[in-house]
Amino acid sequence: MKTFIVKLVAVSTLALSLVAISTPQTKANAATTHQVQSGDTFWLIGKKHGVSVNSLMSANKKSSTVLFVGEKLVIPQTISTAEMDLLARLVHAEAKGEPYAGKVAVATVVLNRVDSSLFPNSVKEVIYQKDQGYFAFSPVKNGTINQSADQMAKSAVKEALAFRGMGKGSLYFYNPQTAKSTWITSREVTTVIGNHRFAK
Repeated sequence: MKTFIVKLVAVSTLALSLVAISTPQTKANAATTHQVQSGDTFWLIGKKHGVSVNSLMSANKKSSTVLFVGEKLVIPQTISTAEMDLLARLVHAEAKGEPYAGKVAVATVVLNRVDSSLFPNSVKEVIYQKDQGYFAFSPVKNGTINQSADQMAKSAVKEALAFRGMGKGSLYFYNPQTAKSTWITSREVTTVIGNHRFAK
């Protein structure tokens, strides 16, 4: 009888621990939703949640940009919170002193690389990529990527995520005053913002 009680307690404890373990996972996997408010647009919702307008529309099976107050939209996760923070730190370090549009454009280059077959498939891999022993981004080499991002850099990342897939396909940026590579300066320039030229 004593053995039976010990086994019963052990089984009950195991069952409770399994419930305790599985409940947070279920909550973590639950999709984020957004209830549409007056004045909302896909662009504003995308910026708020850091998700592209295209993936937001796709996840909600929308073929038009019409929204109705009160409807609930599923917010897909396109990059992790850790990758969003890493990208914001890169933008903060790489585009310090540049206009806000330039910060958005720097973040967009990283996202374009993730989406391109020429580069790795994640934000982290793109940022830490080495080519012939050299880091692709100077803040990785000099360590400034480890500094916290300011609010402007974080906002720029969310805007770049909302804009994802709708730009000119820039894959590179450089400062013509400091660039030493003739290869980079030979690329097709897509736009110029502040001290940076963006190219593909």
